[in-house]
Amino acid sequence: MGITRDRMYKRTKSGGARPHWHKKRKSLLGRPAARTRLVMKATTKKREGAKISIIRCRGGNLKHRALRLEAGSFAWGSAQVSHRARILSVVYNATSNELVRTNTLVKGAIVHIDAAPFQDAVGKSKDQTIIDQINEGRILARISSRPGQVGAADGYVLEGPELAFYQSKLQTKGPKAARKQ
Repeated sequence: MGITRDRMYKRTKSGGARPHWHKKRKSLLGRPAARTRLVMKATTKKREGAKISIIRCRGGNLKHRALRLEAGSFAWGSAQVSHRARILSVVYNATSNELVRTNTLVKGAIVHIDAAPFQDAVGKSKDQTIIDQINEGRILARISSRPGQVGAADGYVLEGPELAFYQSKLQTKGPKAARKQ
């Protein structure tokens, strides 16, 4: 059956092998990570670059595993607006710089999104840093969904102290493209 999450195949605290008292179970199946990638292709058709596979899970439930994505739905809390926006690049990930280098979309990743859908809501915001980002054409956002589990990269626009925190992180840790802000 392959990869398993069962405790039976782990070792004890002292390092000894556990006795096997049953075969592997389908319910304890483990699967490889989705490693959802960002598609840079700009297309006119909706979701043409996206690739989502459907996986049957326990109880007949379905998981939508996103293998490639190019856009997501992002909410701007203070302006009370939510739009589907194209993801431009992954700029920071607390887990690993490898995920930034390979443009892998995971929960908690900080991304640049296209500012065009949010142009009409500029009047509702009093935060000058977000208005400056919109004028530049890209906004910092955080992915709050799990693309490898739900098949979508949805999130929210960073603002206030959270935005300041990640901007300072990008100045010190991020790749060269992100430091040019």
